[in-house]
Amino acid sequence: MGDERLVTDGGRREGPNLSTPAFVAGLVVITAVVAALDIFTGTAVRLFPLLIFLPAIVAGLGTVRQTLVASVWVILAAAGITTYLGGELDDNLLAAGFTAVFGALSVLGCAYRVRREEEVRRLRSAAAALQRLIVRPLPLRTADVVIDGLYQPVEEDTMVGGDMYEVAVSHHGTRVLIADVQGKGLPAIGTALAVLGSFREAAYREETLAGVVEAMENAVVRQNTFAATTGEPERLVTALVLDISRRLDVEAVNCGHIAPYMIHRGDARQVNLGEPSVPLGVGTLAPWPRGGARFAFPPGAALVLCTDGVTEARDPRGVFYPLEDRLEGWAPDPPERLAQALGEDLRAFTRTAPRDDIAILTLRRTEP
Repeated sequence: MGDERLVTDGGRREGPNLSTPAFVAGLVVITAVVAALDIFTGTAVRLFPLLIFLPAIVAGLGTVRQTLVASVWVILAAAGITTYLGGELDDNLLAAGFTAVFGALSVLGCAYRVRREEEVRRLRSAAAALQRLIVRPLPLRTADVVIDGLYQPVEEDTMVGGDMYEVAVSHHGTRVLIADVQGKGLPAIGTALAVLGSFREAAYREETLAGVVEAMENAVVRQNTFAATTGEPERLVTALVLDISRRLDVEAVNCGHIAPYMIHRGDARQVNLGEPSVPLGVGTLAPWPRGGARFAFPPGAALVLCTDGVTEARDPRGVFYPLEDRLEGWAPDPPERLAQALGEDLRAFTRTAPRDDIAILTLRRTEP
């Protein structure tokens, strides 16, 4: 009965709404049925007073103009039916007045609903623009790797969350970041932006991966200092940064994050990066400076990077998602879009909406 647009009096599209043909047909058919039952059946209980609810129904589905038309239509239809059936003038006037008041309230309710939907549309538009600033569209191909992924914030209407990723192509190679800000949703976005901004700049500027991580550390410290002055809590950030070039090994610095998984030659295993360093924001508490580790990344292999929204997801019984077992099962014949397949399997496993942000990246060597 409706189409997929909602047009306000200004003509803006907002969402689902009654189409004009469906609206007109509905008014005519409902009124005709009620009138026929009242006029031709001769029952003692009249049904036409039920038409008073018709503007309220339109108010929940249609535009302000449609609600106003429905209100006037109901007043005229009720007056016509009561006149035909006969009745006291005072009773007819009282019914018409009550119908008019209810119609006016329906129009006001519709106007409020349309205004709220417009506000939601603007907020979602702003969130979508913010998402484009934070989350790079995937898949992405560089001279070194092909990167695909899945990004799903726990608060879907915000479209952004505390998990993040970024890819920077520099003369040093392809540098990849996946990180998780402490906290969820909008409160974590400020720290996420600070980390992303520092990574994007340092990835091109710094000769070493340790220098990139140090720049990110300083950004988180500055953000926490600012947060303390505004009463916001200080936040830590776990991060994994990779430096991938044409060499067959990869440098990685792990700041308290989940180590990557590798699928190669029918086998899946978590890469051993040694003891992870402390998260970003508390580097001064570490007993030694953050160091990097190297591991082999041969052609034909696939790396899987993720946040703890994957590894800490649970099924209804409280069992954690067996990521390594799932990857091992897919290792002989990995799906074409592994990140999307992993996300679908995760939803099937938990059988509920995610309780934490989810970010998954898959990396494969670019074929010559």
